[in-house]
Amino acid sequence: MTNGTGEPADVTVVFSRTGAGGGATDNVTKTVEGLAPGAVEKGRVELGGTASGVKVLKVRSVPSAEASRPNGPCPASGVLVSVGEGDAATGLRVVGLHLRNCGTAAVTLNGYPELQVLDEERKPVDGVQVVHGGARIATGTGADAPPQEFVLKPGEGAGSTLVWRNTTGAGDPVNAPYVRVRATPGAAPVTVTPELDLGTTGSLGVGAWVRDDAGTSASGR
Repeated sequence: MTNGTGEPADVTVVFSRTGAGGGATDNVTKTVEGLAPGAVEKGRVELGGTASGVKVLKVRSVPSAEASRPNGPCPASGVLVSVGEGDAATGLRVVGLHLRNCGTAAVTLNGYPELQVLDEERKPVDGVQVVHGGARIATGTGADAPPQEFVLKPGEGAGSTLVWRNTTGAGDPVNAPYVRVRATPGAAPVTVTPELDLGTTGSLGVGAWVRDDAGTSASGR
């Protein structure tokens, strides 16, 4: 893998191991953190089992300064933000955003995370409306709790929910791998990779932050 950007980046490559007939047997994900600009990282993907070949499914690159590392060191912001695995059914997508106070000071949340939808080149996507709550997209997603102010002590967590449909109609479908998240206004941004397939809907719903122990945050994808 190569970092073709002008800043250190966390680069993730998803490989597909293929069988004798060319069909996929399983996927393997490799990530290199803090890859320097222009640097090349070499490695191996073991075939294993009945696999006979390997192909690259996708490559994702996030600036290391904005990378989501849920199991990594606590950033200067004092919060770790990550995206879950999520659920998908009949074109509906429900994905959890997770936040943990990894610092030493209390963190106050009140309202919705601020989102910026980015394309494969991490450029803002025009024409996508971010709406508060999920009711305009689907009911029963867990994204419609009203915003409330609460304080997270060190070690405590909170969740939000992303909701969208991949319905297609007239126009070009929108596929946007990245979302830049600010947990609160003015907070340092974190870029996550929920792989938005918005179809031609032009809408992304986001739920208010809720405590993890409230039992209403999404399980995520």
